[in-house]
This record gives sequence, structure tokens and C-alpha cells, in this order.
Amino acid sequence: MTQVRTRFAPSPTGDLHIGGARTALFSWLLARHEKGVFVLRIEDTDVARSTQESIQVILDAMAWLGMDWDEGPFYQTQRISHYQEAAEKLLKEGKAYRCYCTPEELETKREAALRAGIKPKYDRTCLNRKSFPPGSPSAIRFLSPEEGKTVVEDLIQGHVEFDNTELDDLIILRSDGLPTYNFSVVVDDATMGITHVIRGNDHLNNTPRQIQIYQALSYPIPKFGHVPMILGPDKKKLSKRHGAQSVMEYKKLGYLPQAVVNYLVRLGWSYGDQEEFAPEELIEKFSLEAVGRSAAAINPGKLDWLNSQYIKRSELDELVQRVRPFIEAKGYSNIDADLLRKAVRSLRERVKTLVEMADLSEFYFCEEIAYDEKAAGKFLSKETVPMFKQVIASLSKESVLGKENVHRLVQQLAEMRAEPLVKIAQPIRVALTGRSVSPPIDEVMEVLGKEKVIQRLERAIEYMEGHSAK
Repeated sequence: MTQVRTRFAPSPTGDLHIGGARTALFSWLLARHEKGVFVLRIEDTDVARSTQESIQVILDAMAWLGMDWDEGPFYQTQRISHYQEAAEKLLKEGKAYRCYCTPEELETKREAALRAGIKPKYDRTCLNRKSFPPGSPSAIRFLSPEEGKTVVEDLIQGHVEFDNTELDDLIILRSDGLPTYNFSVVVDDATMGITHVIRGNDHLNNTPRQIQIYQALSYPIPKFGHVPMILGPDKKKLSKRHGAQSVMEYKKLGYLPQAVVNYLVRLGWSYGDQEEFAPEELIEKFSLEAVGRSAAAINPGKLDWLNSQYIKRSELDELVQRVRPFIEAKGYSNIDADLLRKAVRSLRERVKTLVEMADLSEFYFCEEIAYDEKAAGKFLSKETVPMFKQVIASLSKESVLGKENVHRLVQQLAEMRAEPLVKIAQPIRVALTGRSVSPPIDEVMEVLGKEKVIQRLERAIEYMEGHSAK
């Protein structure tokens, strides 16, 4: 049997969009499932818009998602001779012809067709032209069959027929010698031995043109699978109003790559009712037969939930490494490694993203706590000062603060004062974190350590006494 060879062929004109990333993921998973080859090709013939920066963003995004490639990256701008040779072959065999029509002439023809109420197709002015303007630049057009149908047996969309009368003689090589998309993709996929072309459904209408070119060049035709679009939650075309658009935006928002991969693959593919998949599970269970024909809508809430699950299950050291840049971005550059590990451990069950973890962890690293105005007004009053002094006295007798002895001290204080535990814990929480919501107070005190806890309680006393004097 022929070895499965798939490819991902992005145009480097911007970031890697999540639609492109999902297409790449399906192509990568098929190759890995079939123990085949995954090829990366950069389609950079749009030299005006292609940038090295965009190429690097694509490579970084794929590496972040864990999509490794076996061959490439190949660059179309380094393969121009392949396209020119193929175009010359078609010319010699009478399957293509030179076109000298100027852009202005073509636009005039298009407008005339629209006024006449017919589909604008090239009228083959240059097919039988006997005289050619000397020195005039020429493009090369493919001579498309005028009769019959071109059939696409799509692995996802099923049997699709196209009337050849609807297809015109497309330009395959521009006058500057650069290929058009429909031509270069055929030459590349054929010469690279691609057996399965997985791409977005917006390319389905290009497929009959490409099949005709495959046939004209006597190339074997690969199997095609056109993946449906991704829509916004409102079932409308995905746009910036729906939030993050590119893979690296998700990284900046604090999502883990495993969660993003899991989220993307479930946009259009399913395996029973299972929602969470380890990478090796995806490779084992993936098949194109399970990819739906209908468009899939994004669900930001589902991504948040998935990400929270992956955060909970991540190895602690890996999680520390991933969240560190988000905390450092807040200005905390010299973070104690042990303090960071403890902080992450205390928060991992409570957050949906690394950004949220960095925000919630800030009280562990800052020199001076900023009190939430509402929380301070409710819990930091002059009546609380004696209780805080009792807490400081009790803590001073402890050599080390552990969860168990902290919990015992707070419990004893509540019993001694004949007050509910919450009336003791909440003021302490606000004094230590600045907020009325945090991890359990015994965990917070254990992570901060005895010296810092006492310092913050003493500062809270100063704050309360200062406010009561006003």
C-alpha cells in the first residue's frame, strides 16, 4: 500500500488563524494515525504580502501546538522552475496557451459579461490569435475542457459534481513568471507525493480546476477532504468580534497548548461522547470518517473548561514554567522558585487560564498589599484590631507555619472569642491578600510564611488604626 503523505501549506501573510490550525491538525493527525509523512510547505508566492515575520509566527504556532513535520518547510519561491517547466509542458502539448490581454481589456470583458447577465468567463481571445504584440508580456492560460463534468469524491463532503461549462481557462502562470495558486498547489502536491489533501471547505470550488490540471499533466490525483468552516458562537462567520482569532493569541491569553489542540480537534470531529483526549489518544482514534460536513461553532466556555482541566492535571514543574512569564510580565522578575511553586500549587484548582493564575497570585509576590476597597470597608475595621493582635501573638510562638497548625490556631481563636470561623478568617484573608476571595487561608499563610504573614497583619493594624483616627 502507498504510504500516506499529508501536508499543511499556509500562506505567510499573517498569523496562523485557528481555522488553518485546525486544518493542519487534522492533516497531522491523519499522517500520524496512518504512520505516514506530514509535510510543511510555505506558499509564499504572494511576495507583496508574504513576510519572514509571518513565516516565523506560523512555525512558532505549530511548534507550540506540538505539530512536528517530517519534511520541510519547503518554500514555493524556491521552486519557481518546477512551475515554469510544467507550464511549458502544457504549452507544447496544446493544453495551455499564451494570453496577451491586458488587465484593462480583461476588466472590460468582465463588465460586458455582467451587463449581459452571463457569468464572466474568459472568451479565449488569445487561443486562436495569429499575431502577437511584439515584446508584450504574456500570461499562460490552462485550456479547460468545455464539455462534461468534473467529479470530486470528497472524503468529507462526499460526491460533488461540477459542470465543465462553469469553469473557464484560468491563468496558471502570470506574466511575471510566478504561478497562480491553483497551478502551484497541483505541481507541489504531485511532485511531493502528497496522497491526501486536507484543507478548508472554501477550497472545494478550486478542486475541479486542479483535478483537470492533474489529468493534463498525467499526475496521480490525491484524495481530497474539505473541512467545514468554523463559525462564531452566533453561527456567523468567525471575526474579531468573537474574540481570539490566531493560535498565538490563545497563548497570550494563558491557554495551554494541549487544551487548544483538544478544543480545535473537537470543532468538527467527535469520538462518541468523549470530550478530553491526550495527544496519543487523538492519534490513535482520529479518522476523517468522523469529521462532520456541517460548520462547527466555537464555544469559549468549553475552552475555558478544558483549559482548567489541563491546568489541574499538569505536572507542577511544567505549570510553574508556563506561568512564570505571565507573572514576570507584571514586574516580578526575581521570583523565589520555592515561593512560586507553592503559589502555583495553591491556585491550580481555582483558575481557568495562566493569565488568571498570574493575576490571582500577585498577592504572594508584591511587597505591599493593595486592599480592595469594598473588602477593606467590610472586614478591616477598628473592631478587628484586637483580634489581629491575638493572631500575631499566637503566630509568634510558632516556629513554622503549616496548614495544620494554622488551622488549629484560627479554630482556637474563634472558639476563644465565641465567634464563627468566618469572622476570623475573612479579615485575615483581606489583610494577607487584599481580597475577600483567595485559596484557603491556611494555605495562604503556609505559602507566605511566618515573617510575611506577621508583617501584613501589622500593616493591616496600621491601616485600621489610621482609618479609625480620621
